[in-house]
Amino acid sequence: MKQTSRQARKRIWPAAINPTEVERKQSEHKRALAWLPAPTVRKTSTEFRITRSETTTMMRSHYCGQLNESLEGQEITLCGWVHRRRDHGGVIFLDIRDRDGLAQVVFDPDRAETFAAADRVRSEYVVKVTGKVRLRPAGAGNANMASGMIEVLGYELEVLNEAETPPFPLNEFSDVGEETRLRYRFIDLRRPEMLEKLRLRSRMTTSIRRFLDENGFLDVETPILTRATPEGARDYLVPSRTHAGSFFALPQSPQLFKQLLMVAGFDRYYQIAKCFRDEDLRADRQPEFTQIDIETSFMNEAEIMGLTEEMIRNLFKEVLGLEFGEFPHMTWEEAMRRFGSDKPDLRNPLELVDVADQLKDVEFKVFSGPANDPKCRIAALRVPGGASMPRKQIDDYTKFVGIYGARGLAYIKVNERAKGVEGLQSPIVKNIPEANLNVILDRVGAVDGDIVFFGADKAKIVSEALGALRIKVGNDLNLLTCEWAPMWVVDFPMFEENADGSFSALHHPFTAPKCSPQELEANPATALSRAYDMVLNGTELGGGSIRIHRKEMQQAVFRLLGINEAEQEEKFGFLLDALKYGAPPHGGLAFGLDRLVMLMTGAQSIREVIAFPKTQSAACVMTQAPGVVDNKALSELHIRLREQPKAE
Repeated sequence: MKQTSRQARKRIWPAAINPTEVERKQSEHKRALAWLPAPTVRKTSTEFRITRSETTTMMRSHYCGQLNESLEGQEITLCGWVHRRRDHGGVIFLDIRDRDGLAQVVFDPDRAETFAAADRVRSEYVVKVTGKVRLRPAGAGNANMASGMIEVLGYELEVLNEAETPPFPLNEFSDVGEETRLRYRFIDLRRPEMLEKLRLRSRMTTSIRRFLDENGFLDVETPILTRATPEGARDYLVPSRTHAGSFFALPQSPQLFKQLLMVAGFDRYYQIAKCFRDEDLRADRQPEFTQIDIETSFMNEAEIMGLTEEMIRNLFKEVLGLEFGEFPHMTWEEAMRRFGSDKPDLRNPLELVDVADQLKDVEFKVFSGPANDPKCRIAALRVPGGASMPRKQIDDYTKFVGIYGARGLAYIKVNERAKGVEGLQSPIVKNIPEANLNVILDRVGAVDGDIVFFGADKAKIVSEALGALRIKVGNDLNLLTCEWAPMWVVDFPMFEENADGSFSALHHPFTAPKCSPQELEANPATALSRAYDMVLNGTELGGGSIRIHRKEMQQAVFRLLGINEAEQEEKFGFLLDALKYGAPPHGGLAFGLDRLVMLMTGAQSIREVIAFPKTQSAACVMTQAPGVVDNKALSELHIRLREQPKAE
């Protein structure tokens, strides 16, 4: 399909985002995320106000955060938790907390029974308070609270439930450790910062649903109990009671079902779907996670990318007040060459530079060996001002790259280039001719005061090690140039080659290649796919592709992945059948909602933006899941344990 001028312009890098403007927007965002919401937050369509006429049978008339000067003189009723209790010379102040904010309630001795009740309450008691709104005394206002200019003179106080002393305080910051917070997650979620992260998550899903609904997408649910498919991670298996010896699998994604919806003619589908992967965990991984799943028919990659980019731009504008320019596009090959990563963080100005051509003839085997091996790479990473870096820090970076398989980290400190080799400080300069050294230093742009790191090994090891070092150094030295850097990575390889010469799908086996089945089978190692990833600040927000919609192409991909015809029919017979009954050209994209919320709230882990997450060992310390199942239940499922579980 012909690319429109608007789509063509997407390959142009946008104007740099002004850091000063970003800081201003971020400041606004932080104020909006303050636990006591500003009026602009409370006026969104997802919020509502309770009026007295609607509450003849309701316990409360207002949320705490709704109180302001306009209600002066009115009698109101609040329900919530006692956030803080203060006794000031015979006058008791209770800060009442609910999901919308805080309200200060004053009890004086004139109402002896109510005053005595206020004197008995403690933190986290659940209470119902009735009183009259009045202005605070001059100079006693709190501009940081939506209700900070008023207080409530308490008439009645009813204790709805008492509370034991919480395992950690909620009226002040307390770093009690993640294990304790997750054990008492129902209390942890009362904390202002947790409440606001989940409130923002709700606003985000509302914005996304609204955008997709307005663009003709249908929200369709797909099955949770399905069968195992190759998605790149282990499946969670569910034994079947009614089919002895057989298992369902929890879906790693709704991939095949959404493709079948396109075959069925639904044209535009979306789902905010739960997905499951039994894999080793990191800060941005969970065994169960939420995916914004999108699929369309009769749209090419430029059109799908344009639509989903518009959705994300609209989301940031609506929720954070930030406006992005058009996202730059970069090929996978360029991203790996310049940044050592297929999800580069463009806020970081550091880049990798290939220098193998200058080291092919040196006697130093550490360099000459990789320089003459087509499967290896030698890259340099210049760090401006890094020559003052102490040896201990260099040693720490050397250990760091070892995590990625690098056997060492060579370096050159550029003290004074005008002095030639004498102006360079490094154990490797004696092994490299001065002319080659000068070419290398010129190529990386080295000037006095810089340090240049080198990686020499298999191409994958060098890219991963120096790519990770680039990120670490950029963060350690505060080199980031802006707050937000969205982009697209395109033209991924179709396959990655394994050590034994076999192939694995780089995305998944349903991704369409940019060639015919015959060309694909003739040159699988060099074939490119019609895949695309959206990246933000070095994090993959979402990945997608145009799918295979012809049976012969799908079978060719299966063959290259070592899936024979019998296995194809057993595992994917339903898909192959669908492809021969008029499957339209289609494609889509899936965003990781948890990662997106993590980035937009500034959280350090997706566990901070999920109501009830698992630990890094895939356990729930609150419910003690996973748990032991008795022998009767196992017998009904036709399961016998080879080894009885030990009590923990």
